[in-house]
Amino acid sequence: MIKIGNIELPDFPLLLAPMEDVSDPPFRRLCKLHGADLMYTEFISSEGLIRDAMKSKMKLDIFDYERPVGIQIFGGDEEAMEMSSRIVDAVQPDLVDINFGCPVKKVVCKGAGAGVLKDVDLMVRLTKAVIKGTNLPVTVKTRLGWDENSINIDEVAERLQDIGVQALTVHARTRAQMYKGHSDWSHIARVKNNPRITMPIFGNGDIDSPEKALEYKNKFGLDGMMIGRAAIGYPWIFNEIKHYFATGEYLAKPTIHDRVEAARNHLTWSMDWKGERLGIVETRRHYTNYFKGIPNFKEFRTQMVTADDPKDVFATFDEVEAKFGNVLISEV
Repeated sequence: MIKIGNIELPDFPLLLAPMEDVSDPPFRRLCKLHGADLMYTEFISSEGLIRDAMKSKMKLDIFDYERPVGIQIFGGDEEAMEMSSRIVDAVQPDLVDINFGCPVKKVVCKGAGAGVLKDVDLMVRLTKAVIKGTNLPVTVKTRLGWDENSINIDEVAERLQDIGVQALTVHARTRAQMYKGHSDWSHIARVKNNPRITMPIFGNGDIDSPEKALEYKNKFGLDGMMIGRAAIGYPWIFNEIKHYFATGEYLAKPTIHDRVEAARNHLTWSMDWKGERLGIVETRRHYTNYFKGIPNFKEFRTQMVTADDPKDVFATFDEVEAKFGNVLISEV
């Protein structure tokens, strides 16, 4: 069992990564349904929260069926981080997570996300501010360092633990790599093997199959792993990995019926949460992933992403199911 504050997680939990414009409540609900043990909101700007920005406030929405769930915040100003931590505390998620890993230029330029990797003293001050603003467990997600010549995750881990951080997730790339190149988990294993480190250490980066998950679990000896891009359009990956861990065998792949059901639920839950128009528009980006690999699918996809009436989208789902039935994509 892994503990973060009062949160009890199973041995070697699988975490859903916070992904901007992806990890919203409808998507999280699907991932929870298919085996995610701990989930996080999309990252939320501390500046946006204290300005009362509508988009930032909406990201605070969490639901009891998601628990345990963390709200992730980012920012480069201590006062704003403390104030936003107080706002998050009032919503009462299970934990507050700080993003010190986002490599995107617009975030880094504000001295937030991975930008903080160049100034560990600032990272510590920002983290202290968040801890001061909440009674909830505080965790951090970060990267190995700014670039390959400044990998400082060993120092970061020790200093964060010393001020009260209760778990650390490390994306095994530097900021300079963005999302390209090879992720190197050996650095995270070194942190985990440091006798001073007692908080849970989770790895993130390139986990896209049950085989790789088991290989990395055995090779690096971490406390769990976080899955991001591989879950987009494929929430089944969590239970597939768990089944492979337990049995050494593959769980049956989702049929086209299963994929249609997931897309249908995703759209329904998105409209329930965002309203009909926004729900329709913002679910469109997921259809390619749900139905990836189906031959001659372009016509159906076009119908799904151009229809403005939900009845038309649901009718297209029905057509897909009627045409392809309860088979695997490989059988089409």
